[in-house]
Amino acid sequence: MLMDLFRSSNDFIYLISLHPGSESSQGHVNKHVALFIFGDSLFDPGNNNYINTTTELQANFWPYGESYFHPPSGRFSDGRIIPDFIAEFAGLPLIPAYLDPHNNEFLYGANFASAGAGVLDETLPSSITLKTQLKYFTDLVKQYKKNLGDVKAEQLLSDAVYLFSCGSNDYQSNLYQVEYVGMVIGNLTQVFKAIHEKGGRKIGINMLTPLGCLLPIRAERPDNTCDEKLNIISSLHDKALSKKLQDLTQQWEGFMYSTFELQTEITKRMKNPSKYGLKVGDSACCGIGPFRAINSCGGKREPREFELCDNPNDYLLFDPFHPTEAANLQLAKLFWEGDSKVASPYNLKSLFQGMHTDIGQHTNLAAPSHNEPKLIKESRPNREVRRPARFMD
Repeated sequence: MLMDLFRSSNDFIYLISLHPGSESSQGHVNKHVALFIFGDSLFDPGNNNYINTTTELQANFWPYGESYFHPPSGRFSDGRIIPDFIAEFAGLPLIPAYLDPHNNEFLYGANFASAGAGVLDETLPSSITLKTQLKYFTDLVKQYKKNLGDVKAEQLLSDAVYLFSCGSNDYQSNLYQVEYVGMVIGNLTQVFKAIHEKGGRKIGINMLTPLGCLLPIRAERPDNTCDEKLNIISSLHDKALSKKLQDLTQQWEGFMYSTFELQTEITKRMKNPSKYGLKVGDSACCGIGPFRAINSCGGKREPREFELCDNPNDYLLFDPFHPTEAANLQLAKLFWEGDSKVASPYNLKSLFQGMHTDIGQHTNLAAPSHNEPKLIKESRPNREVRRPARFMD
């Protein structure tokens, strides 16, 4: 797969050094810094299309992707996901799925994320575990050094941003197990250490989603409320991760990071969707049952019946676990240019620019873009009022 990694090493170096340090009038970064993506279904661009797994961990069928990707790419949304928008804000194309055999050039980075992936190997072995994703990255580093030489490869890796979304699957597979927090943080730290030893310096990572407020959890509770015991585990993870990252900045040379308050932002939109331009925050666009909390979206999983909303842009969630493209755009913008209440101690734009600003002082680093990604509203029949469709293989 990697034999034709670059058209030529000279082309690659030109691309990543174009207009170094400059900024466009739209507030986007013009320097082409590479982006490497690790994690789970929130960031999976379709890697699970190419492994032996179940349809529970795949999304390469309609209606997934219907708002943007034709045919469906394997992303767990109606359209683009958070890393897609981050890449666009950074002046990059879509970062390719590492396992897609059609991708033999990784000029701007690679996406290793896999739906179901855990920080712990035993979480869901039918996915690409974080340990395996790190191995793929290590293989790619060898190719960079072979094609670019050590000096240029090391510069690429040092300038690059490394984006993570992981941990949720570990706790969902081990409900109420507080002792797993230390194991997850410990294993995650080892991955960060390996990247740092290869020259990586800049980490961006989501805090956990509110596990106790996931629609399938709420649907099973008599009062349909959030499970606060699970939310406590989410909070314990986030606090432990923040503390560890702060410690690492003191221990590792040049280490910078950005944590994104995903849990907070998802909860805000669940409770008050209209404040954020949405109409529905407590039900999925695609699924069946109360809140459409049974993940039957697409009719490839059990049960085969599913309901589909008319306009995903009105919804926070596309299926019971994953945001719509409209919500992903909002979340990505906050991760990219949000103040220190949302993305701290730096936002992602600061990491791409390599700017070392004081904590809390990056609010104005990102000027509002006048060329923001557009959401596409396709015309299709209103499926809200229809009986659940049944799709058979």
